Amino acid sequence: MINTETNNTEYLDQQRRGRLILLCMLIFFITPIIAVVAMYKLDWRPKGESIGELVTPAKALTMQQPLVSSDGNVASINFLKDKWSMVYMTADCDAQCKDKLHQMRQLHVSLYKEIPRMQRLLFTTVSDVTEIKQNYPDLLILNQPKTDIISFSEQFNIHNETSMTAGRIYLIDPLGHLIMSYSASTSPALVRKDITRLMKYSWTG
Repeated sequence: MINTETNNTEYLDQQRRGRLILLCMLIFFITPIIAVVAMYKLDWRPKGESIGELVTPAKALTMQQPLVSSDGNVASINFLKDKWSMVYMTADCDAQCKDKLHQMRQLHVSLYKEIPRMQRLLFTTVSDVTEIKQNYPDLLILNQPKTDIISFSEQFNIHNETSMTAGRIYLIDPLGHLIMSYSASTSPALVRKDITRLMKYSWTG
């Protein structure tokens, strides 16, 4: 009789443990789903969201005509692939332009071991870029033909801004998609934090 009661107690204990384990598993798997649905319904985003302005959906960039770099090399759309690209666009490289190019170089250098995964690009209609090339020899400058540069730049227009005058830094992923932009007033430290996080969790590039 005692053995039967002991067996029943052990059986009930096993049932309770089994139910507790099942409940824990359900909580573990279902809670994240509920959280995601709630975030979507309430349009709530955590503080760790991207600093830049996300381009949604990501824009696959196209090139009607090959562009020509300041070195005379012809560039097809493929030069935007296999690496991350940090892009600046301007008609005239004024003081703001020079400041942004300096920021971009500092950002690039600060990536340390990730430096080879990133390239810096300047799209401009300025014909004489001798000074820029001297100051930034590793910057890829595309400035010919002017009409095609302007046509290509229109893909970067956001809201009512024209990319050639917006003063933004644009980020292109290694698949050739425009995915992010940073306003002229965004702190370089915040841009670096954003880009570092994106590159860390990306398997491409």
